[in-house]
Amino acid sequence: MTPKPPSPTVSERVVLTSGCLAFVHDLVRRFGPRVTELLAARSAMQARYDAGYRPRFLPETESIRESAWRVAPLPADLADRRVEITGPVDRKMIINALNSGASVFMADFEDSTSPTWVNVLDGQANLIDAVRGTIAYDDADTGKSYRLGAKLAVLMVRPRGWHLLERHVEVDGRPAPAALVDFGIFVFHNGEALLAKGTGPYFYLPKMQSHLEARLWNEVFFHAERELGLPQGSIKATVLIETLPAAFEMDEILWELRDHAAGLNCGRWDYIFSFIKVHRNDAGAVLPDRAQITMDQGFLRAYAQLLIKTCHRRGAHAMGGMAAQIPIKGDAAANDAAIAKVVADKRREAGDGHDGTWVAHPGLVPVAAGVFDQAMPGPNQLARLREDVSVAAVDLLAVPRGTRTEAGLRWNLRVGVQYLEAWLRGVGCVPLYNLMEDAATAEISRTQIWQWLHHKVALDDGRVVDAGLVRALLASEMEAVRAEIGPARFDGGRFKDAVSLFERLIFSPTFEEFLTLPAYDLLPA
Repeated sequence: MTPKPPSPTVSERVVLTSGCLAFVHDLVRRFGPRVTELLAARSAMQARYDAGYRPRFLPETESIRESAWRVAPLPADLADRRVEITGPVDRKMIINALNSGASVFMADFEDSTSPTWVNVLDGQANLIDAVRGTIAYDDADTGKSYRLGAKLAVLMVRPRGWHLLERHVEVDGRPAPAALVDFGIFVFHNGEALLAKGTGPYFYLPKMQSHLEARLWNEVFFHAERELGLPQGSIKATVLIETLPAAFEMDEILWELRDHAAGLNCGRWDYIFSFIKVHRNDAGAVLPDRAQITMDQGFLRAYAQLLIKTCHRRGAHAMGGMAAQIPIKGDAAANDAAIAKVVADKRREAGDGHDGTWVAHPGLVPVAAGVFDQAMPGPNQLARLREDVSVAAVDLLAVPRGTRTEAGLRWNLRVGVQYLEAWLRGVGCVPLYNLMEDAATAEISRTQIWQWLHHKVALDDGRVVDAGLVRALLASEMEAVRAEIGPARFDGGRFKDAVSLFERLIFSPTFEEFLTLPAYDLLPA
């Protein structure tokens, strides 16, 4: 007897309607081959980087950079984006984020969400309810009830990047690009409803490496608008500039998306990861400890300045980066120190001319808002053209100064493994040691260790980073974590799988492009 397939869940029945599936399948058939071509182009370009070529401003697109043009006008509800909160798509988080007082909530299917099929479907069902104002959550453990308030943040959605697949949606026998699945489901169910409420289907686009990838998104947007009867240009997108190659093509990316562009964002954590990836074979570009790679020096300072100048010249928002700190309960001194770091970071951003910034915790919304309220009395700073900024290719490639220490190595091991273990359990956004960690920060941890091993770098005490040292420190750190969280939690979790995968990634002679690619195979089916 053939067993019956499991009954569809409530989320499946709500999300995977016949019309929605037909729309998503059409997107995949039309645009999936282009995704494959663009990923092949990424691989070919990385091979050139490995051979010594470096990103540069493209001579063939100089006319776009030098000519005068602007993106389409911004919708009224996106005029003021001074504080944006980001987080995963679970029900409680969505309610709290929309109620947080932030200007925008970015619901994240990418770095903050472990893409189990349950998480993906539940997240889409939660957003359907959120758009319609019916979302609610009752916590059985605490007895608390969560409902939407009167004043809500504007909703934006970040689909997964072009490089990821969704194995639960097959089209013509092949897994679908996850980006098209996430985008297609959301816009099909919510595009018309959002416009009817006076807002629109707004997106954040991650991990792009070239303007050709932005061109594909623009074609996807136009097609969706035609098929769903949405006004042309009603879909708006902000692009995360979080890869080194994309920093050299900011004008071109805005140009390709000019009918749909809402701005660019400094995705600082993935940007550090990308810098390591591009320079992975370059012993002269080995980075110092993660904690020493700050926004006020080297390639990070240059790219933030260029992003503001580029966006404002084109009439688009220049969004600042994430404050990873979270409020610290029970330790006033530590909490004050954390808040001081957030304030300093946001003062730098507002002073430079950013139009808004990111936070990861509702408790930081008033902190960041207070800084921007003081520096930015109007809705944005688009009038600050920053014509004083001049950034050359050498500035975008400048390696930050600093040291490499045992403490930095231990931190990468401890945080990287703990985040990966949570991700394998289906948790994509994890508070660790008073910082909010996601897939982007985990990427820095594992690639930095790989880089130090690959180039046999010396720590500040003279010891060379080799496999023996790393294995000894990893064992020491895992013993400390086990004592910290308790043997039952450690042994009953997925630490064995996480350590095994982490070791595979850092000791491999070749560089894995994204940790989430092999990790995806270890998620529950």
